[in-house]
Amino acid sequence: MSFASLGLHPDLLGALAARPKYQRPYPIQNKAIPAILQGRDLLAIARTGSGKTAAFILPLLQLIHCQPPGARRTLNVLILVPTRELAAQVAEVAREFGQKLTPSVKSGAVFGGVAINPQMIRMNGIELLVATPGRLLELVEKNSVQLSSVTALVLDEAEKMLQEGFQEELEQILALLPNKRQNLLFSATFGAEVRRLAGGLLSGPLEIEIREEVVGAELITQLIYTVTPERKGPLLRYLIKNGDGEQLLVFTASQKRADNVVGKLLVNGISAAPFHGGLSQGKRTAALDSFRAGTLQVLVATDLASRGIDIEFLHHVVNYELPRSPNDYIHRIGRTGRAENCGTAVTLLCPEDMAHFRVIEKRLGQRLARIDTAELDLAGY
Repeated sequence: MSFASLGLHPDLLGALAARPKYQRPYPIQNKAIPAILQGRDLLAIARTGSGKTAAFILPLLQLIHCQPPGARRTLNVLILVPTRELAAQVAEVAREFGQKLTPSVKSGAVFGGVAINPQMIRMNGIELLVATPGRLLELVEKNSVQLSSVTALVLDEAEKMLQEGFQEELEQILALLPNKRQNLLFSATFGAEVRRLAGGLLSGPLEIEIREEVVGAELITQLIYTVTPERKGPLLRYLIKNGDGEQLLVFTASQKRADNVVGKLLVNGISAAPFHGGLSQGKRTAALDSFRAGTLQVLVATDLASRGIDIEFLHHVVNYELPRSPNDYIHRIGRTGRAENCGTAVTLLCPEDMAHFRVIEKRLGQRLARIDTAELDLAGY
């Protein structure tokens, strides 16, 4: 199936054809785009990396473009996300394609951690807005944005918004929106909280579940190194210094651990930076920009912050610590092996993590071979 068969506007098809990463639709795009163009509510269970951003951005841009002239230059589409980086990432996709339409669709992102005044200025004439809940409510309080004209609402990474305690902010925002609107809910999992949210929000939705264990899984080599806790840091540095010089995205379970790992890497002459919610937006943006530019070899991130990391040719991912859920493990390793490029996912597995890792393997549907590092000489690392 091609994008041309999904009912998209010729301007959007031309923009897609010019980008190699959009050679053909992903499964979620095949199912979601026609439904959204028809005005249906949608419940989609799909991970980051499944193509979901384009699945809702493309048809929503088209719906805005097809509005009568009198309805343009007002806020039509509101997209809520849990993190600053994800807001910027989604807004960039909207800007990229929205400017290809004639007339173009004005879009933007608002999020905390940066000055609010420049964001207030950019609200004039905005038609598609990507926002984190807290900053959106601040703008509403300052009368910088009106939600009464919204015709479509998207909740992206809904489970993460609920996990991070945005329930109250979501309720406040929903109370400000028109009752008659299209609602699209995207989540990596469909737990009890998301189920309750969907039940109260959606009306006769089309339900989509993308069941691939990992997008591009056949391109990902998983290496599981068994190691004692005290040798984990030296092993990571050994792998980096004896590797091929490629960049690595390293995952930790906490902000404190991320800072600690970065400190040890810097002391050992390895360029590294942390990436987590405890940092200012300026520091997070600088770290991500350096990593994307190739001037930073290692980015050490927590799971929540990693939702906004979108690097097309990332070849190595390292699980320094296991995530809490098997779904987060799948999300992590799915950061590599993208765009038809091979990738490697490394996990440093301590004895106390074995039982939890077997749960992850059960979710993957396979048992992964362990590589014993007990005899590896890590002196000097």
